[in-house]
Amino acid sequence: MVKLTYEVLSTAPSYLNAVKDREIDLRGLKIPRIENLAITKDQHDVIDLTDNDIRKIENFPPMKRLTTLLLSNNRISRIDSDVARQLPNLKALILTNNQIGELGDLDPLGEFTNLEFLSLVDNPVATKKHYRSYVIHRCPKVRILDFRRIKEKVSFSKDRFFSKLSMGTFKGCMADLHGQERNEAAELFSGAAGTALAASLSSQKASNTFEPGEMGEKKAMRPFQGPSPEEAARIREAISKATSLEEITKLEKQLRGGVVPGSGKHGGGGPSGGKGGNDEDVEMDG
Repeated sequence: MVKLTYEVLSTAPSYLNAVKDREIDLRGLKIPRIENLAITKDQHDVIDLTDNDIRKIENFPPMKRLTTLLLSNNRISRIDSDVARQLPNLKALILTNNQIGELGDLDPLGEFTNLEFLSLVDNPVATKKHYRSYVIHRCPKVRILDFRRIKEKVSFSKDRFFSKLSMGTFKGCMADLHGQERNEAAELFSGAAGTALAASLSSQKASNTFEPGEMGEKKAMRPFQGPSPEEAARIREAISKATSLEEITKLEKQLRGGVVPGSGKHGGGGPSGGKGGNDEDVEMDG
């Protein structure tokens, strides 16, 4: 199990992928929790967190550049309600083979205003009644769901359908039928009965249960998680007082661990992710 520390993030492979997007590779590290991503300074279009042990989508700093988030093969069952606000330009979210169980757990996805590509293949929620219609209803900008295109609304005519069928244009017939998905979703959740159905499905949330290891109280995250002016002053003072290479090395280790010299507290504006004690064992939690 590897925590997302400064060392992990600063040494992770970062490159231009096949479509010329800047991508950071954090695959297969058994990462248990998303944290400290402010260290990357929003320099990536794609973050690949495939094949880890993440249980919740959370703790993202503001990342306006990020457009693609790859999270297949994790243990995700929850999505934090303010992730969309932190990732305003996200277009593709791949959640294949995770543990999202209820339709109500998908509601935070509706807050993504630019989300176009979404995969929930091999999640328990994908077997629920009204699954596809509910996602189309909650995420109207999504164009491709589970690697299957959602066609825009069409005016369907039985005469037109059978006319095409008699002419042997089978693909055209099926295109008209497939185009009904968005129509059907709109009709299913329209009116008083549709509103009640949507509310009923939204109330079904597996995330109402507490998961071990989850922090009870959520703390606000600063846009840039650098030291405060007081912390910066203490750091400068500690540097000026260092008289040997050994002291400088120790100070560097403290700073890398997110510990402000002279205070015993974590800097960086985020909650502590480690335990008190040896400075070298303390890790910053973004």
